[in-house]
Amino acid sequence: MKRIKKMINDIMFVTGAALVILTVFSLLFGVEIGFVPTVFEIFAANIVIILGLYLRGKFEIRNLILEYLVDISYIIAVLVVFGLIFDWYSAIPMWLLVVMAVVIYIFAMIFTVTKIKKDAEELNKLLQKHHEKRADSAS
Repeated sequence: MKRIKKMINDIMFVTGAALVILTVFSLLFGVEIGFVPTVFEIFAANIVIILGLYLRGKFEIRNLILEYLVDISYIIAVLVVFGLIFDWYSAIPMWLLVVMAVVIYIFAMIFTVTKIKKDAEELNKLLQKHHEKRADSAS
């Protein structure tokens, strides 16, 4: 399961990076690709979302459900504003954009929680080994 999650994460990263690089090259070399502006628009929206979530993370929200609601609301607000600015709704209905945002957020949270759990298990194993070495050397 861990390998599958890593593979999905890698695929998503490489796909996103490839789209951005393709877009940059198409602009540099004057190649006409219809989706180029949309890639930059999505890229810009993601930068605003990631920076906003990073800044929100600086402030502790004690209620986990409220924290998730604030995060999701922020993501949806950014997407709605970008959708209005760049006229995304002529191609995609707003409700679909909202559903996509929620699904992506849920996947990201699952990956994050899984990673934190794995890291905690590894730290616990290392601590256990350290305690065992200390106990053996004390004897």
